[in-house]
Amino acid sequence: MSPQKILARLFFACAALVAFGDGVRAQEMSALQSAASVVKERAYVSVDPAPRGAEFQIAVVVNIQNGYHMNSHKPLDAYLIPTTLTPQLPPGIRLVEAMYPSGQVRKFSFSQDKGLDVYSGSVTLRLRLIADDGARLGATTIPMSLRYQACNDSACLPPVRVPVTVQMQVAAAGTAGHPMHPEIFSADAPQVR
Repeated sequence: MSPQKILARLFFACAALVAFGDGVRAQEMSALQSAASVVKERAYVSVDPAPRGAEFQIAVVVNIQNGYHMNSHKPLDAYLIPTTLTPQLPPGIRLVEAMYPSGQVRKFSFSQDKGLDVYSGSVTLRLRLIADDGARLGATTIPMSLRYQACNDSACLPPVRVPVTVQMQVAAAGTAGHPMHPEIFSADAPQVR
């Protein structure tokens, strides 16, 4: 085989691999866009600023389009995709506890014999955190990853990981923090609606 034919075949093989890779990325982006059209999330912090040595919370309020649901954090079957919120914490910020509300057991047309533990409507996921003595003072960004699979009564969208970010301030120990968003963080705020 001539060197030109070898180069031509190699070129077409590389082009096919690039096109395949672009197709996979396009599918991932399409799934993210579809999931983003039915699930909207927003992050909140419980105190401003958060003093070093004091506990604070982050809440991610997830609004699920009517007619859709997503599995709770503890689905009833192991093969189902649980909803999770995973923070990428900066140095000096420590996770105390991730708090997920209980889901609601509901039956769907595809699960008449057995209910599924799901979230629908609006749900609030919370993280309890502490800013340790080594936490950087001032503006801090906490990126998180929200993983879920949105479904309706007849089909499920592919599972996705959606980036969620919260901006906050860290202050010196002993600084008075001002409570924020009592409608989300108060003890009697609804967690699943």
